Amino acid sequence: MRYFDLHCDTLYRAVTENSSLNDKSFHLYTDAASQFAKWTQCFAIWIRDDIPFDKTREIFYSAVKKLKRDTEKYGFELYRTGDEMSDRTAVFTVEGGRLIGSDLNMISELAENNVKILTLTWNGDNNIACGAHTENDTGLKEFGKQALIELERKKIIADVSHLSDKSFYDVACRAEAPFIASHSNSRNICKNKRNLTDEQFKIIRDRGGIVGINFHRYFLEESGEADISDVLRHCEYFLSLGGENTLAIGSDFDGSMMPRGINSVESIPKLYELFLRENYSESLLNKLFYSNAANFFETFDNRDILL
Repeated sequence: MRYFDLHCDTLYRAVTENSSLNDKSFHLYTDAASQFAKWTQCFAIWIRDDIPFDKTREIFYSAVKKLKRDTEKYGFELYRTGDEMSDRTAVFTVEGGRLIGSDLNMISELAENNVKILTLTWNGDNNIACGAHTENDTGLKEFGKQALIELERKKIIADVSHLSDKSFYDVACRAEAPFIASHSNSRNICKNKRNLTDEQFKIIRDRGGIVGINFHRYFLEESGEADISDVLRHCEYFLSLGGENTLAIGSDFDGSMMPRGINSVESIPKLYELFLRENYSESLLNKLFYSNAANFFETFDNRDILL
């Protein structure tokens, strides 16, 4: 099988725990590549809401060095805009627009360091927008409007996972390019602010974006008593909303609590087999587990845009 995962926090753990992307104690490690005919993994560096601003750049540049070194060491190719996906591809992403501060030039710095996705906020607010747990939800901020334009100009994908509802709709109104929710589930199935409403999912779908299913147990089931079948349940629901070409995987490995039945990246073939047993076709599963995300990247990079 082929596997494309839009979000994990393994890079953050490797940087902050002084380890590597092949640490077998993590949910995800590079030696697991032998399971997959082709594997593209998005590696996020998490910029926490509470991290001192002068430390945000330090952790970012540490991640740049770590990802470059470990991809070379463990047989992955670092994705650059316009590349074709190799058999083992690592995509560099940033989770948390706090890194940008109020400096549009930092977006150019992200692009120069091969960042492909920016999750605009974490759960709080920053100079770009408000997060899902912001008490006073004022939506996309003035600087955020400029930042969105610059992200699109630099061909960096805007990620609306973690956004507040007002921020989501503000981005939807202003974005010229498709955008994604890299690791978000259905709020209809699990009523959590981090999940997407039906309307939000349909907006992403209609704009040509993608949504990655998150394995975090509290985003799958409100009580947290989730198991692997709840992943299937969220997928089925999004598929019922016309998500055949929209749905993808955004595991949140190493950044969340896994449901029963999913212990690590080694559980992905088990999840695939569960879908097969429920009579999902291999052609549909190839879309969900790989090609929807891969096709999105190709389309996004080939957009005609004034640079």
